[in-house]
Amino acid sequence: MPTVRCPTCRRPVEWSDESAYRPFCSERCRLIDLGAWLAEKHAIPGGEAQIGVDEPAPPAPDEF
Repeated sequence: MPTVRCPTCRRPVEWSDESAYRPFCSERCRLIDLGAWLAEKHAIPGGEAQIGVDEPAPPAPDEF
């Protein structure tokens, strides 16, 4: 089986169906990573999101 490193603690993890938390070695490491995303310590690169930009509404369908 191939082996990968846990993204949190760098321990080796077997990449198989038996590895319930893959790519993490444990639930603890999985939750640490999730907490980092929720605290915005990780981010996907990109521009600012344009939330609330006024766009014209699509035309209403014709009623017959």
